[in-house]
Amino acid sequence: MTAPSALATDPLIRAIAEGDCEDIVERMNRGCQCVSLDHARLKAELERDPRDGALLATINATRPHLFADSVAFVAERHLDAAASLVEAVECVIKLPGWQSAVLSHAPATARIPCAASGVFLGFDFHLGADGPRLIEINTNAGGGLLNVALARAQRACCAEVVPLAARGLGDPERAFFEMFVSEWRAVRGDAPLRTVAIVDRDPQSQYLLPEFLLFQRLFERHGLKAWICDPAALQFVDGRLLLDGEEVDLVYNRLTDFSLDEPASAALAVAWQSQAALITPHPRAHALYADKGNLALLCDDEFLQSLGIDATTRSILVQGIPRTVRVRAEDGDSLWKNRRDLFFKPATGYGSRAAYRGDKLTRSVFANILAGDYIAQALVPPSARRLSIEGVATDLKMDLRIYAYRGTVQLAAARLYRGQTTNFRTPGGGFATVVALPCAQRGA
Repeated sequence: MTAPSALATDPLIRAIAEGDCEDIVERMNRGCQCVSLDHARLKAELERDPRDGALLATINATRPHLFADSVAFVAERHLDAAASLVEAVECVIKLPGWQSAVLSHAPATARIPCAASGVFLGFDFHLGADGPRLIEINTNAGGGLLNVALARAQRACCAEVVPLAARGLGDPERAFFEMFVSEWRAVRGDAPLRTVAIVDRDPQSQYLLPEFLLFQRLFERHGLKAWICDPAALQFVDGRLLLDGEEVDLVYNRLTDFSLDEPASAALAVAWQSQAALITPHPRAHALYADKGNLALLCDDEFLQSLGIDATTRSILVQGIPRTVRVRAEDGDSLWKNRRDLFFKPATGYGSRAAYRGDKLTRSVFANILAGDYIAQALVPPSARRLSIEGVATDLKMDLRIYAYRGTVQLAAARLYRGQTTNFRTPGGGFATVVALPCAQRGA
């Protein structure tokens, strides 16, 4: 990345480098409403393969709120803080004490050892005035390649952001492919990787089907044979996982059947149990990282001390994760009393399903929460991004998604939305490219 001092000739950049970070980020998110997405370039990025000639038209017709037309501004030091938290989580996850604690109550399929750590961890943050706060971790986080295409299709929509737009993106697409290779090497060593199946239930109906196609093309460009299929199309025969009679070496698992216990996942479950094919992400990865009950342990200083975690790492975790507790029936009165400051989520849920802001709860829903497997998390409101939507200045909520592998950040993206939780149904919202502002810390 370009150092702030190298950009100091530009008045805005100099103000960013020297001014109050939160104030400048807020000013940019509220004041810069111009369209930065070059739709022609996005079309070229999405349709590099002739077979995908109508992909953007399909997205525009059926998924009109997948991409936002403008960028989201984030303080560079907040991205650094998020990266530090990702690294701190990884330090904890690899410890035998952590694995023993969380796997003791995990499904049996999660207790099968595997050297592959799992692709596409997604760390989702809300950005408060004092920095990023980790609200959840996902093991099959979608949007990685879509955000690569989106970032490449940005243009500087006004003179003030030209120096910022010029800052390098690196090559996350290569990092994504090499992640799959690393998974394969960890399990199979030097054996050749030949075939990949991208698996989800009824993939043709999935909202992120366009991304499945992008991954298929990515694998094909690297000489692999790649398919997109429903798990029920797979068969396990004579110790091999097959699709239409051809052996599948690696499964890129997009299922939300995290423990592989649904009937449609039967062949995958046997392949996982026998390690006949590499499945990534897999049930063990979900149990180690993404069970939301884990957040209650990751911000528990006493528990972290019992694992031997050093003080600096503990501080990063405790400060960076909103206080989270498992919901217990005996705590019902206290939780109800403090519900307006809490957010409730099912421990094994995904995609904001059955998640509730405490101030929106009814007594009947709260009773279901007490009877279920839920966590309660201190409420951290999302930050805001103001955009011009059909000529009207509109405030959208914003969260930050960090894609990471083995403790290393690969890509940052934002999601813009209205409503209680992240969605792709908001006019003007969707994925947004992150522009990092290299501003000084308050009081520095």
